[in-house]
Amino acid sequence: MKVFLVAGARPNFMKIAPIYRASLAYSDLDCRIIHTGQHYDHEMSQSFFDELAIPAPAYHLGSGSGSHGVQTAKIMVAFEEICEKEKPDLVMVVGDVNSTLACSIVAKKLLIMVRQAHHARLLCGGGSAEF
Repeated sequence: MKVFLVAGARPNFMKIAPIYRASLAYSDLDCRIIHTGQHYDHEMSQSFFDELAIPAPAYHLGSGSGSHGVQTAKIMVAFEEICEKEKPDLVMVVGDVNSTLACSIVAKKLLIMVRQAHHARLLCGGGSAEF
C-alpha cells in the first residue's frame, strides 16, 4: 500500500514523526513523506526533520508564503500532479493547517482514501477520523 504522509507546518512535523516510524514495521507499506512547504525556513521546517530524525521528503511542494487562498491553491495544484503520477492508496494528513485542507480536498476529488490524525490519542493508535 502506498501512503502519502502530508505535513507542511511546524506542528505537523512533530505529528508525522511517530506515524512514519510506526509505518516502518510494516513491509507492505510504502510510506512517503510529502512536505508542502507551508513553513519553509530552517527553524520552522528542516530543524524538525533533523531533530526528530525524519527522512527527507519524497516530494517538497514549495508552496511558500501567500494569503490563505494563494497558498492553499499552490499546494492543491502541486499535490494533484503528484497524486496523478504516483497514485497513492491513502493520503494521511495531520493537524488543521492549509496543507491539511488542500491535500484532503485533492485526494477526495481523485477518489483516494484520506485519513486525518489530529489529537495525540489518534496518533497513538486510538483511532482516526475519515473525511
